[in-house]
Amino acid sequence: MISRVYHATLFALYQLCIVIGIAAMPLAIAAQQAGFSLPIHRVLATVEDAYEATQR
Repeated sequence: MISRVYHATLFALYQLCIVIGIAAMPLAIAAQQAGFSLPIHRVLATVEDAYEATQR
């Protein structure tokens, strides 16, 4: 039961991170033009790895 809740929570977190990444795209582009980058890809990769680990 707990693993189902954990799996569903990770799935929702993964989807939320994707939505936040898409919504932050204009900010990320502006930041890149200013000379620095936002670490959104690292957060998404970490959540993706945790989500995929629950599927095994």
